[in-house]
Amino acid sequence: MTHPQRDPARVHPAPFDSLPSHAAKGISDTSGWPGRLGRRFVLYWPLKGVGTTTFMFLFFWSYFWILKNPRGDAMVMPEIWLDRWIDFTPAAFPVYLMLWLYVFLPPAVMGNLRALVWFGVWVGAMCVFCLALFWWFPTQTPVFDMDWSQYPGVSFVKDMDAPGNACPSLHVGSAVFSFCWLQRILRQLRTPVVLQWMSAVQCVAIIWSTMATLQHVALDVFAGIAVGLAFAAASLAHVKNTA
Repeated sequence: MTHPQRDPARVHPAPFDSLPSHAAKGISDTSGWPGRLGRRFVLYWPLKGVGTTTFMFLFFWSYFWILKNPRGDAMVMPEIWLDRWIDFTPAAFPVYLMLWLYVFLPPAVMGNLRALVWFGVWVGAMCVFCLALFWWFPTQTPVFDMDWSQYPGVSFVKDMDAPGNACPSLHVGSAVFSFCWLQRILRQLRTPVVLQWMSAVQCVAIIWSTMATLQHVALDVFAGIAVGLAFAAASLAHVKNTA
């Protein structure tokens, strides 16, 4: 008895980032990850570029409008023991600014259009939630007795970003949200574990910098972490395994 020949047209090609056979059996394989990562950067780049630029413009316009037009008097956020433990560190300022590169990474390395769109929707929802809190329940950081003219970089941020819009720290929330998405994406791309650890260290450093630059107090940070984790968990559960 002869067996029918397999029709080549019915053989389905492997997915773009599919696991090789030995990796599918549970053996770790990180070979070829730079190529996979590089292809992700150029995929949908016009949408990523225009979408990210438009999003940032709308966010900053809303943020500064609320900062200048609070609903009422802002409550000064109290300090706790952790605030006294973390000293003002001028060298933390460049780390603080790194957030704006860090938050660009998840959408930049996404290879799934549906995930990219829903990422934007969920991060937008998180921003709207925090902005609504800033307007309805105005908060500000304490006024610290510092001569900011001695620290030009920090002074520039202090002049631009008044003490308002403090709790929850959207700076921290954005870092945590981005970290959670990056962890999924880096795992899916089968990158070396060291990259995942580097991302974690960067996220923790950004969180620390918000206090080391006196931009936020510890309670702002804790609230920001909670918001970032909540929206990240909801968004990743919604999008499933399609980053």
